[in-house]
Amino acid sequence: MDNALFSRRRAERFAQLLDEANGGRRHHVRSRVDDQLTPLIGLSRQLTANAPAPKVDAEFRTGLRAMLLATAEREGIAAPASTEKVGTSRGALLPAVTARRARARGAILVGIAAGAIAVSGISAASENAVPGDALYGMKRGTERAQLALASSEISRGQLFLDFARTRLAEASALHGSRSGYGAVLDDMDADTRQGVRLLTAAAVQRSDPTALDAVDAFLVPQRRALDALRDSGSRTDRERTAQSLKLLASVTERADALRTTIACGEPVGSASDSLGPLPGTCT
Repeated sequence: MDNALFSRRRAERFAQLLDEANGGRRHHVRSRVDDQLTPLIGLSRQLTANAPAPKVDAEFRTGLRAMLLATAEREGIAAPASTEKVGTSRGALLPAVTARRARARGAILVGIAAGAIAVSGISAASENAVPGDALYGMKRGTERAQLALASSEISRGQLFLDFARTRLAEASALHGSRSGYGAVLDDMDADTRQGVRLLTAAAVQRSDPTALDAVDAFLVPQRRALDALRDSGSRTDRERTAQSLKLLASVTERADALRTTIACGEPVGSASDSLGPLPGTCT
């Protein structure tokens, strides 16, 4: 099936479900995508009921308005009805079809607006969410969007290290009182490895240790915060904290060795592991 057609039908059905959820006329049809769209309807109602009240500056408001107007013009939303004569049977169907497609396009436009507002509003509200909170999924979704918009591998590496810091803050909130501490540290270590691998690879490819500065800036406060958790909590939690500290020690060793290799001008081979390129040996 044509992807554009499929997406349009999904949007039209989403508009119908939104109408029904807001008290509109019930459509006596069922689509195979309803099971996928129903959770989004529930999320829409939840966000509407608990909508944050962000302060939007004038520059953001102006930019959002311009984007929405451009999208409306491109999608033909609110375009004047055609005065071209059509056959009787087609003319009878045209208003309903046009109205339905207009609602679908409107739903797309609302989605764009909601996405833009989320950056300044709902995303801000989810910053302190931890696993188990209603907004935690949105928090992680915002992180994925940031990665998709990153302009370079260095930017992506720095983002992953930022996420590792965030995971540590979440682990601190869970430590000793709520379950999930170890799982959050697992995510933190995965983000650490991703970020370090991207930054060490960039440093080696450029023969420039500058990218490693972000790794060094990450290591010191991260190790200090983990040290504060090492001697408290259950035995399982203490052992899990020690594993993350061991990873940070390995990252420190790798960054130092790569700096030395780059400084002495020795080529770095193609071998790598979870932390990126393996350092060479200076002669």
